[in-house]
Amino acid sequence: MKEIIHLKSYKYPNIPHYEWRGHLLHKTPDYAMVLCEKGRELKHHTKGITFTIDLTSLEYFFFKEGFTVAMEIGAGEIRSYYCNIATPSVWNGDEIHYIDLDLDVIRKKNEKWQVIDKEEFESNAIKYGYPSELKDYALKSLKLLQNKINTASFPFDGSGLDYLSEHRIFLL
Repeated sequence: MKEIIHLKSYKYPNIPHYEWRGHLLHKTPDYAMVLCEKGRELKHHTKGITFTIDLTSLEYFFFKEGFTVAMEIGAGEIRSYYCNIATPSVWNGDEIHYIDLDLDVIRKKNEKWQVIDKEEFESNAIKYGYPSELKDYALKSLKLLQNKINTASFPFDGSGLDYLSEHRIFLL
């Protein structure tokens, strides 16, 4: 398996939120593709709890776009999606981090896409004093993400599963 990457999510402006690890599969100037295996620990800083995650996910961290994409993988198919609207991810040594801007786009198998946590976005914008430019950036990133979803553009084009198959990465 590839090198271990430490993944960190923050809340604005720089408050630790989540922390977990995965295996770097592929990195370009635009994104990193990370495989997060079943049984990994996820430290939830804001709740002070560490969870064991019982699913495998293929995750994308974009360095030039305002979102992350996590795909739950099982039995050779994508079972669900969880996309965070965020600042562009930052690569720093063996770490990737970003600021979670509350808005999420999700889809469970056989269900429609949903935008969730709109109220959290609005309340945190007030609570933490999001600059207007940051709020605008989050809303523009949401529209860009929805466009990629609607047009089945990368990474919503199935290429992640193709990558796993081509590189003989088998998931239990």
